[in-house]
Amino acid sequence: MRFLGLIGGVALIATILWDTFETIILPRRVTRRIRLTSLFYRLAWKPYFAIARTIQNERRREQILSLFGPLSLFILLGIWTAALIIGYALVFWGTHERVSVSGESVNFVTYLYLSGVTFFTVGYGDVTPTMPLGRFLSVVEGANGLGLFAVVISYLPVLYQSFSRRETSISLLDARAGSPSSAVELLRRQYSNGSFQELTILLEEWERWSAELLESHLSYPSLCYFRSQHDNQSWLRAITTVLDTCALVIVGLEESAWQARMTFAITRHAIVDIAQVLKTKPRRKELCSQRLTTEEFQRIKSILSQNGIELKSGEIEGRLDELRQMYEPYVFGLSDQLLMPLPPWILPKDAIDNWKTSACGRIQ
Repeated sequence: MRFLGLIGGVALIATILWDTFETIILPRRVTRRIRLTSLFYRLAWKPYFAIARTIQNERRREQILSLFGPLSLFILLGIWTAALIIGYALVFWGTHERVSVSGESVNFVTYLYLSGVTFFTVGYGDVTPTMPLGRFLSVVEGANGLGLFAVVISYLPVLYQSFSRRETSISLLDARAGSPSSAVELLRRQYSNGSFQELTILLEEWERWSAELLESHLSYPSLCYFRSQHDNQSWLRAITTVLDTCALVIVGLEESAWQARMTFAITRHAIVDIAQVLKTKPRRKELCSQRLTTEEFQRIKSILSQNGIELKSGEIEGRLDELRQMYEPYVFGLSDQLLMPLPPWILPKDAIDNWKTSACGRIQ
């Protein structure tokens, strides 16, 4: 029985240490089907998601959802810590380690206590190992505890720096594409003096932003659960707006079309890979077509025409549908999974940019 405990303890310690290495240190996507951190997020998100869906007030729901990302990090650290303490306790127990303890019978709880005070380097001295192997294991566990907390402490700043860089570009999009952001509004506001020169520069910036998003969110998938500061903003809304804009420019405009293709390519790559990492099932293509109807497409052409932007003649709606089918199933799937609404193609009439609002009122 104790031999099985020893084997189980070693296996548990090795599993947790390897999972910690993959989650924090390994700078690439892990493709194994069974992984402790991924399993934790899937199991923890389902009940949290179910509770959040019952909240009708959108602002209150966003406040609840915004807690999951940061809170999950501390829960995950607690799971790692508890598992390592139990693992080392099983190793102490499985090796029949002799301990010095005054007036008490030695059982598994005694070894669990020894493992806990050793892991946190408390060192009360009321329970101590007396054999060389036990002393060696105590040193190893103490170093393991210090190393785990040191790695996690260095991990948090990297995580929040990536989050901050992501949110900076999303906030800048507010004045350029409206709140919530929309592709038509982005084109309208970026059209200056009969030229889309500013749009080309913007798409170059978002090409790099998408590449950074791809790298950071594949390395640290927990960032996908971090919400933006404003309820009508999110990384999914922003990336969908950029994809919508690129698709419309590719099929309907000559100017900025080349840059739009480059931005579309890396942005679509990012959204597909993130969906795969989160194991998100794409929505069926026929269910995505209602996001932009023929009537709305004609309205888009009318709005752009009124602002001096003439789309190409011919059957561009069909070509736009082909491009939309390349990314909309994935953004719809992520929207359903993360409870992040997608942006509209046309900005609603009652929409007000976030920079125009304050606690004292709104200006329009």
